[in-house]
Amino acid sequence: MVSTLSYTTYEKKLEKEVLSEPIPKHVAVIMDGNRRYAKEVLNSDIDAGHKKGGEKLKEVMDWCRKLDIEILTVFAFSTENFERSDEEVDFLMDLLESNLFKFADDERVHSGKIALRVIGDRTLIPERVLHAIECAESKTSDYTDFQLNVAIAYGGRQEIVKAVREIAQNVKDGLMDVGDIDEQSISNCLYTFDLPDPELILRTSGEFRISNFLLWQLAYSEFYFTDVFWPGFRYVDFLRAVRAFQQRSRRFGH
Repeated sequence: MVSTLSYTTYEKKLEKEVLSEPIPKHVAVIMDGNRRYAKEVLNSDIDAGHKKGGEKLKEVMDWCRKLDIEILTVFAFSTENFERSDEEVDFLMDLLESNLFKFADDERVHSGKIALRVIGDRTLIPERVLHAIECAESKTSDYTDFQLNVAIAYGGRQEIVKAVREIAQNVKDGLMDVGDIDEQSISNCLYTFDLPDPELILRTSGEFRISNFLLWQLAYSEFYFTDVFWPGFRYVDFLRAVRAFQQRSRRFGH
């Protein structure tokens, strides 16, 4: 067992190394492993794992601010997650609603000028959660120091279909020609239309899948996978992910 002092010393050394190199502007996270953490670590029901996962997001936001990362996008609830049991979906919706209202009134959010945006298909989201989303977004809409994007009822393929439909409608209405369709016109119809693509995408829990997350935006992203469950994700794990990004040569096909 590594002593607390040795661990702290290593973490500080790693942090210093990371801060001496270019930092990604936009990091995206697939927050995976809540249910397994509840079962294997907490020896409890899955609700406890989801609660811990919500608390972990607050920590990761603090770490991003510490490293001067400007944008964090997290996968909170996919379109496929609606296929889980009614009990689990209801609990997750309750948790999202509660956390969004807390975010809207959090003094640290306002002092840190943190803006929140929810990306996803809002037609699938319960009215009570939509109300919480609108509250959090409206209360933080003028902030520009840090951007948190939370993907709820989100699917990457569905997002691209949405963009294609919008473009098709614009062509049908005579607002653009088929020849005008390019990468930028598609990007302009995505939920992240005004944001840079993520340079780093990391996934917790040991799975090596993208799971329908930011399929268009990840074209040139670096990937980092860790076997740590999301609620157990530590600052040192985050530092290792950023360092791995820094050690790669980003040539974009050149």
